[in-house]
Amino acid sequence: MIRNETEYQEASARLTDERKRLSDHRVRLEDAGLSKEEIKRVVDPMESFHLQLEEEVESYERLKRGEFEDLDNLRGLGQTLISLRIAQGVSQRELAKRLKVHESQVSRDERNEYFGITLERAAKILDALSARLHTKVEIEPQRSGATA
Repeated sequence: MIRNETEYQEASARLTDERKRLSDHRVRLEDAGLSKEEIKRVVDPMESFHLQLEEEVESYERLKRGEFEDLDNLRGLGQTLISLRIAQGVSQRELAKRLKVHESQVSRDERNEYFGITLERAAKILDALSARLHTKVEIEPQRSGATA
């Protein structure tokens, strides 16, 4: 996951380089006389990496536009907190100041996607980002054979 503008710029540049490298590599393989199937076997792992990087760049761009994924039973809350910070253009350093913690704490928490944080801590982060999280509780119908 891309967490800041510097990482985004680096990933975008790497993506451009990878596109060119992949294209050049494909041409060299064709010039060497490899069949389409052989070229596919050689190029597939490179394309897989390229697609993953492209997905990360697109995801960061969506976050910058303020587009967020829905949460299910609070799963993904950590990514949502990171996403909120990115969407608002707040640096990890600035968030640390707002939370009155060291920047390394925010960096470590984000690297771990806030795994295991308390709800109180999540609420403080939401407050520091001037964000509100709304929830809706739905009770699923019991399946047959389930006991109460």
